[in-house]
Amino acid sequence: MKRKREVEKESEMRSSTAELSVLAKFKPVDHAASNIPTNHFLAICNLILQFLDKVGPTMTVLRQDIYQNIQRLETMYESDPSMYSNMVEILKKETNEGNARKLTSCSRAFLWLTRSLDFTVSLLQKSKEEPRLSMEQAVEDAYNLTLKPWHGWISSAAFKIALKLVPDSETFTNLLMAKDENNDALVKEIDSFISQLAPFLEDIHNILRLYRLDRLKSA
Repeated sequence: MKRKREVEKESEMRSSTAELSVLAKFKPVDHAASNIPTNHFLAICNLILQFLDKVGPTMTVLRQDIYQNIQRLETMYESDPSMYSNMVEILKKETNEGNARKLTSCSRAFLWLTRSLDFTVSLLQKSKEEPRLSMEQAVEDAYNLTLKPWHGWISSAAFKIALKLVPDSETFTNLLMAKDENNDALVKEIDSFISQLAPFLEDIHNILRLYRLDRLKSA
């Protein structure tokens, strides 16, 4: 399931929304019996890598972490696609084995990928709701809200320095647009993306709380 991370004519927002429309069919009624299709979850995370590339070098460390976590989950999934087609089954397996909290666990990878998606939603919301806010400030606000509480001081300090490399808001918006797309169309895509991803993330956080993984911090 090694996906090529090439720039497509279709925007990341549009591609991600298409994946989310599939995931919506698996919305849980009971969190203990939830189904989060591993392949679709990883497809969204791979698209988020392309999104972070638009933000620039500021996201290099975060991007590397996301890539490594994707690789960890892909390796587990590919070892037995039928057994690990549902992310919750991976959490159950590692919890039962006592490995879920280990630094190299797939459960931790899933947790940090979820937090990266939280960051993406927060950044897009900030950019849309406060268009006069500088891109640097929007990125910092999103980071403080979603990732900083779980990072150590070294990661936080490195992020603070890298903020100076964030592109301006206009450049960022232009980078997000697909070919021949205008700003109004992009805003609609962002709205659709957020409206579908936010409740999906809420479900995931409920699952993480169920397995007592939601408060884990970086090493």
